[in-house]
Amino acid sequence: MSNIPTPHINAPAGAFAPTVLMPGDPLRSRFIAENFLENAVLVNDVRGVQGYTGTYKGKRVSVMASGMGMPSMGIYSYELFNCYGVESIIRIGTAGALTDKLKLRDVVAAMSTYTDSNYGDQFGFHGSLAPCADFGLLSAAVAAGERLGQHVVPGPVCTQDAFYFQGDYNPSAILGKLGVLCAEMESFALYLNAAAAGKRALSLLTISDNIVTGEALPAEDRQTTFTKMMEIALEIA
Repeated sequence: MSNIPTPHINAPAGAFAPTVLMPGDPLRSRFIAENFLENAVLVNDVRGVQGYTGTYKGKRVSVMASGMGMPSMGIYSYELFNCYGVESIIRIGTAGALTDKLKLRDVVAAMSTYTDSNYGDQFGFHGSLAPCADFGLLSAAVAAGERLGQHVVPGPVCTQDAFYFQGDYNPSAILGKLGVLCAEMESFALYLNAAAAGKRALSLLTISDNIVTGEALPAEDRQTTFTKMMEIALEIA
């Protein structure tokens, strides 16, 4: 609980609950605080990355954005785990489906992550790292989804550095054949930071577009309508 405030979070000690929900979008963080939390207090707004702490069904919970990509997730999850004493981070994000078996608004629980990034090189293992979700959080999310009428699909996902592939390389078809459910941009960093800190992490991902079928939802829907995923995360926080 030393070295606070950090360069990226100006909250005092104790400002965050043991579990933090992390959407990528700061506006989604505010939406959750305003629509699900009671007595929510803004505890961080450095660079417009809004973090709030309040209560949900009497339980203290925090929500703060991670920004886009592994470098940003890597910074915020590291500081929350190692400086603010946070025990669990549940990413609540969006993903592009790599299979036509997933439909728009389906919810995926990332059991493990593939990546084409070198983010894992810093940990000193000269091989392929395969970070996994915390099983307790994952199984609780599946059960909470069933109670709320939202089927949660567990399986592997891919965390990518690139959103637009401008050359000949595009791994989507290859990964789809390997059973990878969807692609996103943050979970690999979150899972490795949790493992290194001895903490817990889970990524819940709502399918916002499908790379196979070409279907996609607009930005406003991604910001405010993925409420089932939010409720599942809050139930297990």
